[in-house]
Amino acid sequence: MSPEIAGVLQLLALIAALALAYRPLGDYMARVYSSEKHYKPEKWIYKAIGANPTAEMRWPAYLRGVLAFSAVSVLFLYGLQRAQGILPGSLGFQAIDPDQAFNTAASFVANTNWQSYYGEQAMGHVVQTGGLAVQNFVSAAVGMAVAVALVRGFARSRTGELGNFWADLVRGTVRILLPIAVIGAIVLVACGAIQNFAGIHEVGQFTGGAQQWNGGAVASQEVIKELGTNGGGYFNANSAHPFENPTPFSNLFEIFLILVIPFALTRTFGRMVGNLRQGYAILATMAIIWLGFTALMMWTEFAGKGPAFEVSGGAMEGKETRFGIGASAIFSVATTLTSTGAVNSFHSSFTGFGGGIQLLGMQLGEIAPGGVGSGLYGMLIMAIIAVFIAGLMVGRTPEYLGKKIGTREIKLAACYILITPALVLCFTAAAMALPTPPNSMLNSGAHGFSEVLYAYTSGANNNGSAFAGLNADTQWFNSTIGIAMLLGRFLPMVFVLALAGSLAGQKPVPETAGTLRTDKPLYAGLLVGTIVIITGLTYFPALALGPLAEGLAS
Repeated sequence: MSPEIAGVLQLLALIAALALAYRPLGDYMARVYSSEKHYKPEKWIYKAIGANPTAEMRWPAYLRGVLAFSAVSVLFLYGLQRAQGILPGSLGFQAIDPDQAFNTAASFVANTNWQSYYGEQAMGHVVQTGGLAVQNFVSAAVGMAVAVALVRGFARSRTGELGNFWADLVRGTVRILLPIAVIGAIVLVACGAIQNFAGIHEVGQFTGGAQQWNGGAVASQEVIKELGTNGGGYFNANSAHPFENPTPFSNLFEIFLILVIPFALTRTFGRMVGNLRQGYAILATMAIIWLGFTALMMWTEFAGKGPAFEVSGGAMEGKETRFGIGASAIFSVATTLTSTGAVNSFHSSFTGFGGGIQLLGMQLGEIAPGGVGSGLYGMLIMAIIAVFIAGLMVGRTPEYLGKKIGTREIKLAACYILITPALVLCFTAAAMALPTPPNSMLNSGAHGFSEVLYAYTSGANNNGSAFAGLNADTQWFNSTIGIAMLLGRFLPMVFVLALAGSLAGQKPVPETAGTLRTDKPLYAGLLVGTIVIITGLTYFPALALGPLAEGLAS
């Protein structure tokens, strides 16, 4: 079987698995977030944190809950890393340096999971399991809660109440993420992923000495790393490491975990607003972009010219031989179109155009299907922009799901789509203009510029993957990428929740003959075009200096 056919068959198997999970998981999540019942373990958690899960919140109170919880999480994770040297199970590792501890705390709380350190050479068991793995759960649950709050803004009328943040946070963790993670961890252990608390031990004798390997609770962290679109690897090789991703089946299973909740949330959206066709329209938009990017990535990586490419069947440099080009291309697109920093190949070694596809996937706003929660609310923001553009074309006040899109709503949506590009481009420009940061680049020219652009694109869009040629473990990059991750995560949430409150306070607008049908293929096409055009206008000059220039020169 040729590598191309193997890649296509894996893609078809993945689509089939996602299709089977779409309806039951989407409906289940809708029931979770609509339920008025609280289970006993959840009541214990509410009592421990002093929260009243039945109290409805307006958007400022909901936002205060998001920010307060996240701020405490950053401080806790920062302190845990700084105290690592005196903690049990530290494996002899010392406290993390202040700038790196800040970067890592910001990264995992912001659901970015960018790593400027070698996991197996820096973090002990307590920090890995009690700090990083916990944030993999709760940071994902925060994104899902904000998405559900926006959906309630569309579904409710004449009220500013968006639900209860603490109830949404706990339910998302206890009823959705935790059960799936338990089952997924068992699957990964059965595939060969390790799950223990062993220390460092030497394995074999190699040129230059013995190799040291860590044990760890890897399978349990790996599953939530993918399921929560997090991405931080227990080992530096991330999902290319056989302890994290042992077999081609586990590789496909991990891709499934990355995509299943973001895609299924469109069903949850349709169910909660009382119109499943609206959810299908959003799903179609996400699927068109994801399939298009996957096809382009597979073509660029298989179509390389030259003797080396012909012998290996394509661009095999930097790719794990257990998986090959097809599975690596699918994994790469899945991670860069979601906020998942996991990698099973070396992104810096992809072809010039392949690297450009990875960058563009993040620069779309990671909405196809995007991160858990963040992908849905990002796509709904773009849906509002598309409706506004359609309204300008026909001279009619735009409406979406029975809500008028007025001046306030458009201003909030515009702020949302502008904040991330501003962070990416300003920080990239500063890094290239100052004398010291460019010293961290492994390569010069277009590829070196792409390393810096990729780092800030990944950080501000809460992705977490890296070109890896960039030495980001410096005070400049640890600090500025950390700031970009926090601002790129929480400033958009401010605008999302403010928009949700504005929509919830409106009364429904009756549908007329002039109302734009947002559940039709025509609108899905308009939405795809809007996303591509806005991203192209924003990032094309930077992409032209980096991956496009490199691809045309090769």
